[in-house]
Amino acid sequence: MTTQTPEGHYHYQLMRRALEAIDAAEEPLSLEALAHEMNMSAAHFQRVFSAWVGVSPKRYQQYLQLGEAKRLLSERFTTLQTAQSVGLSGGGRLHDLFLRWEAMSPGEFARKGAGLTVRYGWFDTPFGDTLVMGTERGICGMGFAEEMGRAPCFDDLAQRWPQAAFLEDPSALHGWLQAGISQKGETALHLMGAPFQIKVWEALLAVPSGHVTTYGEIAGAIGSPKAVRAVGTAVGRNPVSWFIPCHRALRKSGALGGYHWGLPVKRALLAWEAAREEA
Repeated sequence: MTTQTPEGHYHYQLMRRALEAIDAAEEPLSLEALAHEMNMSAAHFQRVFSAWVGVSPKRYQQYLQLGEAKRLLSERFTTLQTAQSVGLSGGGRLHDLFLRWEAMSPGEFARKGAGLTVRYGWFDTPFGDTLVMGTERGICGMGFAEEMGRAPCFDDLAQRWPQAAFLEDPSALHGWLQAGISQKGETALHLMGAPFQIKVWEALLAVPSGHVTTYGEIAGAIGSPKAVRAVGTAVGRNPVSWFIPCHRALRKSGALGGYHWGLPVKRALLAWEAAREEA
């Protein structure tokens, strides 16, 4: 099942190949070289790429350069100490999409999904083959399979709720996912984690699209300034990638740090968001 029209699906596949070629190249590729690899004219490829990403192929490649994370950190750093004033107390507006979320109760968390039915489906998204899982209350899992493959991706998310029943039912999730991708309507999340993890994920929701923060800043915002390592672990355990933007957390030095679904995906997420923010 796909979240896109046939034309959108075609462009998604085309841009996926283009981004893979860009990421694999040791040096920036010319417009002509990229267009040739995509079997398109340079003018047509430029139009399609710019419409999909928001900037030209040349500009996008600049966002993928190693120094881009440091530039983002210096120019688009988000201070989370004032997060209470932008909705860190729960729910509400998530900058680039309207998000409603709730955490599972401590009892639900302790039962590890016992008595819970988790529906799942595979979808095309701008960042490749994506697994989405959800309960009747909202999306509870989202992972990218491009780096690790479908089976490991599914196992990675499913093992977080070892007692739950899993049912393939993409239609139950399509509306929430489509609302998030189109940034129209409301996306519901149902988060399952320990209290400390929930606090970290809540802080991540205060980081706007196209901006970044640091693990240390998150630690300070949740009242545990010395718990930087624990924050990093909680960021890595985020079960709902993209909607809870763990890719926007960087090291203080500007280095990307890790990313559960692979650094190429993290770089693409940051570059895509920064490009669209500029556009």
